[in-house]
Amino acid sequence: MIKLRILDKEFIFNSDIYGYELLSHFKDCKDEIIALKVNNQIVSLSAKIDINAIIKPVFLNTKDGSAIYRRSLCFVLAASARKLFPNTRLLVGHSLGYGYYYTIDDKKVTKEDIASLENLMKSYIEKDFKISDSYISYADACSLLEENGLFETRKQLTLKCPPKLQVNTMGDFSDLYFGPLTQSTGILKVFELKPYDDGFLLRFPTHQDHSKLTNFSDNPKIFEIYKNYKQWGKRINVTSSASLNQMIINGKINDFIDIAETFQAQNYAKVAHQIHERQNIKVVLIAGPSSSGKTTSAKKLALQLQALGYNPKIISLDCYYVGRDKNPKDENGNYDYECLEALDIQLINQNLNDLFDGKEVEIPSYNFDLGQRYYTGNKMTLNKNDILIMEGIHGLNDKLTPYVDSKFKFKIYLSALTQLNLDDHNRIPTSDNRLIRRIVRDSKFRGKPAAETIGMWESVQKGERLHIFPFQNNADAVLNTALDYELPVLKVYATPLLRSVTPEQEEYSEACRLLRFLDNFNEIPENYIPKQSIVREFIGGSSFHY
Repeated sequence: MIKLRILDKEFIFNSDIYGYELLSHFKDCKDEIIALKVNNQIVSLSAKIDINAIIKPVFLNTKDGSAIYRRSLCFVLAASARKLFPNTRLLVGHSLGYGYYYTIDDKKVTKEDIASLENLMKSYIEKDFKISDSYISYADACSLLEENGLFETRKQLTLKCPPKLQVNTMGDFSDLYFGPLTQSTGILKVFELKPYDDGFLLRFPTHQDHSKLTNFSDNPKIFEIYKNYKQWGKRINVTSSASLNQMIINGKINDFIDIAETFQAQNYAKVAHQIHERQNIKVVLIAGPSSSGKTTSAKKLALQLQALGYNPKIISLDCYYVGRDKNPKDENGNYDYECLEALDIQLINQNLNDLFDGKEVEIPSYNFDLGQRYYTGNKMTLNKNDILIMEGIHGLNDKLTPYVDSKFKFKIYLSALTQLNLDDHNRIPTSDNRLIRRIVRDSKFRGKPAAETIGMWESVQKGERLHIFPFQNNADAVLNTALDYELPVLKVYATPLLRSVTPEQEEYSEACRLLRFLDNFNEIPENYIPKQSIVREFIGGSSFHY
């Protein structure tokens, strides 16, 4: 006997029940249900419920529902590629717009290949094939992965040896479980495969509207950075969590940390040389989404510019908030610190132009507790070899500095874009990397529990979509701040924080997902990390002063 609370009503069932059998209780819901939350843990509609629980619907037009939709599309694509190209590897890459970039290893993807894949996917979707999940033994999982040519995933099972593993199955195709999928394929009607570079994009709708695809918006600069990093990963033979774990186990991780830090430093140096070659640059504007490492990047770039003979001076745009009495509010009545109007644009431009004219200016500070600007007597001038570095989320938006001559500006976009995959078919989202960074930093330096950081993350991402991502292509240079060894370090700090989120909290489902994600990595101790590493911005112990 189990008791289930559904829409504030209690029901008693004499035996276990499957999720899809409960859909009749939600018949008055207007939106399409794609999964369920059982005590705030997301499960597929085909999952068996065998405990007392509070049941909530997961709608398609939500962030969680969209994640299931996309993951299921990826699964159907993998099944199609296995059918059409059985002796090749389908490799997922990073996100690009509302889509994921794919290649087929050792094969030039033609338009005919892409059309064949798309047609087979549509066939599977029209037939509404069932997708089931089940557990199989370790030995059977190893055999399955070897038969399907998923050698990176098989390598992970050499390093982590659970007695049984969960798999998703559709017809004669099975793959390891990385999260709930749709109960069947019929719901996955809106998608397209679009040729791109050497591969193609699997494009999907936004979570706000699943009835259509958005117009494709290219980000060639971001893609070029990703492609370069991917090639670098292949050269050093570290392309997945399994190959990274192998280095940790073999005691070679210190060498890899040094290599990763050196490679990143070289890229900061390249950007510094770009600035130097422009000669008349007076201000470097650094922008990037939350936890992309803007503060440390400003300091690292300053070091590279010093090596070229400059005297960099750093200012945070946070100093220029207008104050709560003038700060706009969002639709919920909360202060919106992420909109451009939260900054004193006139004062920013006046200070910059005065500095460029050789005048002395007093730089403001901002008290976040009181919501007020104040001055401490911090005065600044720019001499012949001085260069200004300003970091903040609006750095790429020309409306931030409309009165500053463009010839004086150099704009840098930051992205935390790891080239690692979990395996051939499962990527590491940039947003997950940044969320885990922020969970650790918020706990260590701001006293925030993981649930609070998770709870506000969707609002943070909304601000990024509005104020940062549309201006990526305005950048003169792009810097990748991700370090391929960082997740095993962050895992040490993030795991206990995520485990403290309880099933009574709405954020429990996301905490569980992140814990499953981090379980793919072995840990690296903090004392291995260089004092000037960007990772130190989040875990502490940096030689930089913040």
